[in-house]
Amino acid sequence: MEALDGNAIAGELYTAFGKEMTTASGRCTHCGARSEVAELVVYSRAPGAVARCPSCGSVVMVLVAVRDESRVHLPGLELD
Repeated sequence: MEALDGNAIAGELYTAFGKEMTTASGRCTHCGARSEVAELVVYSRAPGAVARCPSCGSVVMVLVAVRDESRVHLPGLELD
Protein backbone atom coordinates (compact mmCIF):
# COMPACT_ATOMS: atom_id res chain seq x y z
CA MET A 1 0.00 0.00 0.00
CA GLU A 2 1.38 3.37 -0.99
CA ALA A 3 1.72 6.03 1.67
CA LEU A 4 0.67 9.62 0.93
CA ASP A 5 1.23 12.79 2.92
CA GLY A 6 -1.35 14.77 4.87
CA ASN A 7 -2.20 16.89 1.83
CA ALA A 8 -4.11 13.87 0.49
CA ILE A 9 -6.81 14.39 3.14
CA ALA A 10 -6.99 18.18 2.85
CA GLY A 11 -10.52 18.17 1.41
CA GLU A 12 -11.93 15.82 4.03
CA LEU A 13 -10.31 17.85 6.80
CA TYR A 14 -11.72 21.09 5.40
CA THR A 15 -15.18 19.50 5.32
CA ALA A 16 -14.86 18.30 8.92
CA PHE A 17 -13.23 21.39 10.47
CA GLY A 18 -14.47 24.15 8.15
CA LYS A 19 -10.97 25.54 7.61
CA GLU A 20 -7.59 24.68 6.12
CA MET A 21 -5.96 22.10 8.38
CA THR A 22 -2.86 20.89 6.55
CA THR A 23 -0.80 23.73 8.02
CA ALA A 24 -2.05 23.06 11.55
CA SER A 25 0.58 21.62 13.85
CA GLY A 26 0.27 19.15 16.63
CA ARG A 27 2.06 16.68 18.87
CA CYS A 28 2.00 12.89 18.71
CA THR A 29 0.82 11.64 22.11
CA HIS A 30 2.82 8.44 21.66
CA CYS A 31 6.33 9.77 21.01
CA GLY A 32 6.00 13.54 21.54
CA ALA A 33 7.13 14.47 18.01
CA ARG A 34 5.69 17.70 16.60
CA SER A 35 4.65 18.02 12.97
CA GLU A 36 2.19 19.70 10.67
CA VAL A 37 -0.83 17.74 9.45
CA ALA A 38 0.63 17.87 5.92
CA GLU A 39 3.63 15.84 7.16
CA LEU A 40 1.55 12.92 8.47
CA VAL A 41 1.84 9.58 6.68
CA VAL A 42 -1.59 8.77 5.21
CA TYR A 43 -3.03 5.47 4.00
CA SER A 44 -6.34 5.99 2.22
CA ARG A 45 -7.16 2.64 0.64
CA ALA A 46 -9.48 1.56 3.45
CA PRO A 47 -13.10 2.75 3.83
CA GLY A 48 -11.57 5.92 5.23
CA ALA A 49 -8.09 7.25 5.80
CA VAL A 50 -5.58 6.53 8.53
CA ALA A 51 -2.86 9.08 9.34
CA ARG A 52 0.27 8.01 11.19
CA CYS A 53 3.02 9.92 12.96
CA PRO A 54 5.99 10.43 10.62
CA SER A 55 8.37 9.75 13.52
CA CYS A 56 7.04 6.65 15.29
CA GLY A 57 4.30 5.36 12.95
CA SER A 58 1.53 5.40 15.57
CA VAL A 59 -2.03 6.08 14.41
CA VAL A 60 -2.80 9.71 15.19
CA MET A 61 -5.89 10.38 13.05
CA VAL A 62 -8.70 8.39 11.44
CA LEU A 63 -11.14 9.90 8.93
CA VAL A 64 -14.31 8.24 7.69
CA ALA A 65 -17.47 9.33 5.91
CA VAL A 66 -20.68 8.33 7.69
CA ARG A 67 -23.89 9.09 5.82
CA ASP A 68 -22.09 11.70 3.74
CA GLU A 69 -20.64 13.40 6.83
CA SER A 70 -16.91 13.49 7.50
CA ARG A 71 -15.92 12.18 10.91
CA VAL A 72 -12.47 12.66 12.42
CA HIS A 73 -11.04 10.74 15.36
CA LEU A 74 -7.77 11.99 16.86
CA PRO A 75 -6.60 9.12 19.09
CA GLY A 76 -2.98 10.21 19.13
CA LEU A 77 -2.74 13.83 18.00
CA GLU A 78 -3.00 16.95 20.14
CA LEU A 79 -3.58 19.90 17.81
CA ASP A 80 -2.08 23.26 18.81
